[in-house]
Amino acid sequence: MSNIAEKVVIITGASSGIGEATSRLLAESGAHVILGARRTERLEVITSDIRSEGGSSEYRAVDVTKREQVEELVNYAKNTFGKVDVIVNNAGVMPLSKLEALKTDEWDRMIDVNIRGVLHGIAAGLPIMKKQGFGQFINISSIGGHEVTPTAAVYCATKFAVRAISEGLRMEVGKHIRVTTVSPGVTQSELADSISDEEAIEFMKEYRKTAISPDSIARTILFAIEQPEDVAVNEIIVRPTGT
Repeated sequence: MSNIAEKVVIITGASSGIGEATSRLLAESGAHVILGARRTERLEVITSDIRSEGGSSEYRAVDVTKREQVEELVNYAKNTFGKVDVIVNNAGVMPLSKLEALKTDEWDRMIDVNIRGVLHGIAAGLPIMKKQGFGQFINISSIGGHEVTPTAAVYCATKFAVRAISEGLRMEVGKHIRVTTVSPGVTQSELADSISDEEAIEFMKEYRKTAISPDSIARTILFAIEQPEDVAVNEIIVRPTGT
């Protein structure tokens, strides 16, 4: 068992995909995982599975666009386990479309979840981590935070923002709080299910033929957490080979 044992890890967007895979792997590795998402019926199943295998798991309903709900999630973890070691800001949405489609409600949703959701996780966790003198933020960006593709302008903008916020946070917090940005390439998940634009749906069907498992991203997150305290893995890109 690695030095992740007994660490208290909060994971948003934990009801499926990368969040679910990460929750299961970290619990298997000995961490106390606290799952947050809107779909509590899924969280209940995942938590039950983890506990049945001897792991430690709690869950809370949370909409990351609501700052007070994220604060409640983080405070619950702190009050239950006495500390917060890691916050994985994973919740995200990806309703792709060309700008000319003017799907402004979807733009707003991406900004609220993908950017404000990360900021809310930072706002809730940073005071606790500063007071206890340690901690780690792992913010999930995307390969879309490194390059822009048609239909993805707003999504990519939100993921570029995650990288910018993470880098600013890294420079500000000093050596006792680590900041890691993970940028997945195409990964099997429910993200594409939020796409309503027909052209983008067809593009994504082709694009996802090379998708890797969310377990691959979970292992990357585990790697970043289990490094010695004097080592900070600041940024990782993980994508299918040959892409």
